[in-house]
Amino acid sequence: MNAANFLVSILFETYILIILLRIWLQLARADFYNPMSQFIVKATQPVVRPLRRVIPSLGGLDLASVVFAYAVACVMIYTLFGLQTGAVAPIQDVVILAAIKLVKQCFSLVFYVLILRAILSWVSQGNSPVEHVLSQLSEPILTPIRRIIPAIGGLDLSMLVAILGLQFLQMLIGDLTGLPF
Repeated sequence: MNAANFLVSILFETYILIILLRIWLQLARADFYNPMSQFIVKATQPVVRPLRRVIPSLGGLDLASVVFAYAVACVMIYTLFGLQTGAVAPIQDVVILAAIKLVKQCFSLVFYVLILRAILSWVSQGNSPVEHVLSQLSEPILTPIRRIIPAIGGLDLSMLVAILGLQFLQMLIGDLTGLPF
């Protein structure tokens, strides 16, 4: 059963990350003609488009995508609970755990974007379209840190500070909720 749990978890978590990336791309007003952005849109559009007819956006936030991500997280928790216990999950537990899972996935997404951007900055030298989108996503996070901690001897520590801050927030939320975050 561990193999099935792992497979189901990876599939759901990956798709949740794709949905959350779509939301983040819209909030950051990233280039939607970029190949990476086009993949994200095409992977989520079949469900998000009909939801948009029912659920309007709120300011710059695409609520249809948020509801979709939350629904996928609920289905994930429900499925994993059924695989692990063989019983039906209590709805109130699914609702709460799905919200926590969504927040955790948001932190994971930011972490992955920062790590990928750091690795690509060493390798691609600015020629990758993926690096351009990752830059558009991460600059709003890194710019305030750069104002406080400028580059030291040409070494930009803002990425390291952002990752450490993200890890601290995950631990803090885990301590406050009492759940393994």
